[in-house]
Amino acid sequence: MPESLCILANLTTLVCRANMRELASVKLLIGGMSLALALFGCAPPAANRDPSAPVAEWPNYGNDPGSSRYSPLTEISKNNVANLRVAWTYRTGDVSDGTTTWNGERVKSRSTFEATPLMVDSTLYVITPFGRIIALDPETGTQRWVFDPKIDRIGDYGDALTSRGLALRIDPKRQLGQPCRKTLYEATLDGRLIAVDGDTGKLCTEFGTNGQVDLKAGINLKTNVDWDNKGEYHFTSAPAVVGDVVVVGSAINDNNRIEMPSGRVRGYNARTGALVWSFDPIPRDPADPDRAGWLNGADRTGAANVWGPISADPDHDLVFLPTTSPSPDYYGGEREGDDRNADSLVVLHASTGKIVWTFQAVHHNLWDYDLPSAPSVIEVEHGGKRVAALAQPSKMGHLFILDRDTGQPVLPIEERAVPQNGVPGEWLSPTQPFPVATPPLAPNHLEPQEAWGLTPWDRSKCREQIAGLRREGIFTPPSLEGSIVYPGIIGGTNWGGVSFDRSRGLIVVNQTNMAFVAQLIPRDKLTGWKTHAGGGEDGWEYAPMRGTPYVMRRKPLLSPLGLPCNAPPWGTLAAVDANTGKIRWQVPLGTVRELAPVPLPIGWGTPTLGGSLTTASGLTFIGATADRTFRVFDTETGRELWHASLPASAMATPMTYRSRTGGRQFVVIAAGGHGKIHGVKLGDYVIAYALP
Repeated sequence: MPESLCILANLTTLVCRANMRELASVKLLIGGMSLALALFGCAPPAANRDPSAPVAEWPNYGNDPGSSRYSPLTEISKNNVANLRVAWTYRTGDVSDGTTTWNGERVKSRSTFEATPLMVDSTLYVITPFGRIIALDPETGTQRWVFDPKIDRIGDYGDALTSRGLALRIDPKRQLGQPCRKTLYEATLDGRLIAVDGDTGKLCTEFGTNGQVDLKAGINLKTNVDWDNKGEYHFTSAPAVVGDVVVVGSAINDNNRIEMPSGRVRGYNARTGALVWSFDPIPRDPADPDRAGWLNGADRTGAANVWGPISADPDHDLVFLPTTSPSPDYYGGEREGDDRNADSLVVLHASTGKIVWTFQAVHHNLWDYDLPSAPSVIEVEHGGKRVAALAQPSKMGHLFILDRDTGQPVLPIEERAVPQNGVPGEWLSPTQPFPVATPPLAPNHLEPQEAWGLTPWDRSKCREQIAGLRREGIFTPPSLEGSIVYPGIIGGTNWGGVSFDRSRGLIVVNQTNMAFVAQLIPRDKLTGWKTHAGGGEDGWEYAPMRGTPYVMRRKPLLSPLGLPCNAPPWGTLAAVDANTGKIRWQVPLGTVRELAPVPLPIGWGTPTLGGSLTTASGLTFIGATADRTFRVFDTETGRELWHASLPASAMATPMTYRSRTGGRQFVVIAAGGHGKIHGVKLGDYVIAYALP
């Protein structure tokens, strides 16, 4: 080979190892001639694909029981992620736009596809907004079987028709090929816990009554009320399997009345469906020591339920429950005290349902600041040794790091004074807990001079709105004139939680930055439908809060153009050092082209619902935004490395696995939009990405 060509060949080899996105336009000039690198066989960098490598599954909602949402896979890396392509697409067909019919009735609820699939034994399992379980070939997306629970689609299911995931258990006492050796569990919107054979899609008839347990049994559901409350007690998140116990929470519509259904969490025998234990976050027994946090109302108040995902540590017989507000959310005069165990991380022994420890993130919640996401089990360096810990995000933009075994803060937390002087009859906590090491991940104070707008006109309108509202920062109590709730009711961080990069010690968390307004109106000042529930004029949502002196109304704080009055970014993605609590980086997440009155592809961020996936190769995958985009970020720097357009927004959490055939890594995301976000397209897509 001539010397010049030898040099060229060597250069080609070196350059071909670089990022292929940068190679696209690279040419070497030899003797005045432009020679494309392709002439010398330059191919994309080889993926780290080993056909003999073990299969990497995704057996739990958060991959491991502790919801790290972390994968050790490295085939898709920073060097080749630009080459990701759609490997296959499957459409479930389960979409409700508010006009479809079921059993002759109109289904008013819209669908929201928020599911994270599971992958076990070379089968991918996904649950649809209608509760149908679909088994797919993980290599091709080909359908294998479908189980349809035939849920009742007529009812007020709160956050629209949705189901976020499944739980799976392999029975160690059953042999390969035996029925229900591999069992899938789903908790349905209409109140059933169902066990399905993972191989055949048939009911596990030994579980409960012909494969089903009635989750409404033993719950104080009111049927003789003066409004249609069908659906107010339902289920949206995956159960959790811990040893021989299936743990399930519940979703309860907010703010209808004081005496909402009980938010008890229950553990069922995984084989038989027999009730093993039941835990009510509200201490009903007067002898219970936790009753000291309830000055009144513990016998009447409901909710304090666990509607979000649940995580666990089976090796230590622990299950981690993020609880919510007692009913109703915005007035607590009928439940005075700190409301112990509500709005808390409650840790139980999974086998018995007995409390191990609790940590309350909000005392006497009046802002819908519940804990919507499961904590993630992580490891941190503390006091010169490795400590098992929990990373608990919150709607307030606070990130708490707690010792897994004791609940004591690993990184410091302090009680700080918060605004007082609530409405007549209210009781307020004088302080609230704040993390010290990690600054708030979302802004929490808004003044008139900080008003934002596209033009001087809409900015001035926002300034007028802010000036007329009570605004003393986070934990400003709801008021008669209206109070700014910032972060708003969707966060901060919502049910998507965090992912934890074990190899780098980074907690990756997405959050929403939008201010809301909450106002209490004396009941005797309102008449008619406003004392019941539903939407109203000018974007207000009304809630009756029966049994209290007030009706509540709330709405996002928007300009006349429909954009937030607080400055962007309205959605962000951040990485926090688990050892120090310091924010390593924080970047806007999303564009407003689907939400703005004109399509602006500007990186101002959007509200986010769903979570992230991190991999050992240093990549963070995330949908979660209102725009129709799936993104990959460098976990170490926050730099966006790749994105792809989707047929609908992916307000779900992605997952990844290595298939049995060829050792190929796939990343899968559900793209279906959100039924309660105006202007967002709905869909039914399960999309798998892989390298060519």
